[in-house]
Amino acid sequence: MAVAGGGHGVQAISRGLAWPREAAATTPIDLADRVAERIEAAGARPLVVGLTGPQGSGKSTLAAKLAPLLGGRGLRVAILALDNLYLTKAERRKLAADVHPLLATRGVPGTHDVALGLEVLQSLITARETRVPSFDKGSDDRRPSADWPVVEGPVDVVIFEGWCVGARPQPAEALIVPINDLERSRDPHGVWRAYANAALGGPYQTLFARVGLQALLLAPGFEAVLGWRLQQEHEMQAARGAVGQSDAEITVFIQHYERLTRHIAAEMPPRADVVVSLGPEREVLGYSTIDE
Repeated sequence: MAVAGGGHGVQAISRGLAWPREAAATTPIDLADRVAERIEAAGARPLVVGLTGPQGSGKSTLAAKLAPLLGGRGLRVAILALDNLYLTKAERRKLAADVHPLLATRGVPGTHDVALGLEVLQSLITARETRVPSFDKGSDDRRPSADWPVVEGPVDVVIFEGWCVGARPQPAEALIVPINDLERSRDPHGVWRAYANAALGGPYQTLFARVGLQALLLAPGFEAVLGWRLQQEHEMQAARGAVGQSDAEITVFIQHYERLTRHIAAEMPPRADVVVSLGPEREVLGYSTIDE
């Protein structure tokens, strides 16, 4: 959905849970200050802000709060979600047949259209208008391009949010031992995880190289992520009045994300420009930045 920001040149493509607790109220403001400082220090626009966080952590809600704050500073802003760049169902089915059955499930690197992402980012910062891809999780497929929202541009800031935006690949030796039941039972020879890791180390790095400021929502542990994702599913089902995935299905589904989620939590904090540390209820426990 495209949302125009009240007179401030803000356009957002977003979704997600309500940002929890008043303790988090200053986080969008602090992050807006950091983005504005980076733009002023660089003396040039546009700036791509990578906003990374595990499932259910509130990253899309934070992005939606950040956009109008930047708009109030006279910046034109667009939000691009990595989830909207998934390959079509037919493309993932072909990958499943050609490489590994687990690639039919959206999620890991290798299941996104990286070339489309690069094209959209370039258009957002240069073109007068951009059609931004939209993915329907209900049908597990990309919506027809005629239904994609149109963003007026060029924009000054792109908030690029997603669960693995800015991630780096693991060393090969880290892939040897399975980390959960999904990997042990359905990827015993490591073909799926090796493919995802190679994709992350290849085309995805070209896409992530466009990020000029990296922010990370850091979970207290992967166990909390499962609880957040279950809550997210329950709220989406209640809002839609429809049956979605069961708790058991979500528990299996999130194992597709576990390896890289744990890797990001260990590897990204020392190099992220901004780290927002979250508690079990997604309350903000800390906010840290890299000094420029």
